[in-house]
Amino acid sequence: MKYWITVVSKDHITRRVAGGFMQANHGKQGPLTRMATGDWVIIYSPKKSMEGDEKLQAFTAIGQVAADEIYQYKMSEDFKPFRRDVTYYKCNETPIVPLVDKLSFMPNKQSWGYPFRFGFFELPGHDFELIKNHMLTNEPTPINNK
Repeated sequence: MKYWITVVSKDHITRRVAGGFMQANHGKQGPLTRMATGDWVIIYSPKKSMEGDEKLQAFTAIGQVAADEIYQYKMSEDFKPFRRDVTYYKCNETPIVPLVDKLSFMPNKQSWGYPFRFGFFELPGHDFELIKNHMLTNEPTPINNK
C-alpha cells in the first residue's frame, strides 16, 4: 500500500468527492497509473477556488483508490481527463501550517510549499498517519458517492 498527495482547489475537490473520483495534474493519465487499489490519497487545497486568490492551505479530502480501472470522461470536446474511482471518507479539513514542522516530506520548512508544486507525489507512511489522524477522528466513514 502506498500513500499519495494530490493538489486540488477546494471547489474542485468538492465535486470530485461528490462524484467518487479523482483526477490528477489536470487530468493526466500518468499519475493515476502509479496508484493501486487500496492506496490512500490525501487532497491538499492551496486555494478555495481554482480561479480565485483566496488561500486555504489545508488538507481537504481523504480516500482510498476503489478500483483498478482508469477511464476518460468527456467534460467538453477539448477536455477528456483521465479519472479513477475513489472512496472518500468524512473528514475534518486540516490546516497545514500547524503540521509543517512535523512533516518529513518538507525538508525546507521555510519553503514548505515547494513539494506541492508538482501536483502529485508519494507520501511517506509516517507523514500520512500524522495527517490522517488529524483528518479522521474516528473509524473511516465512507461518503455515499456512487
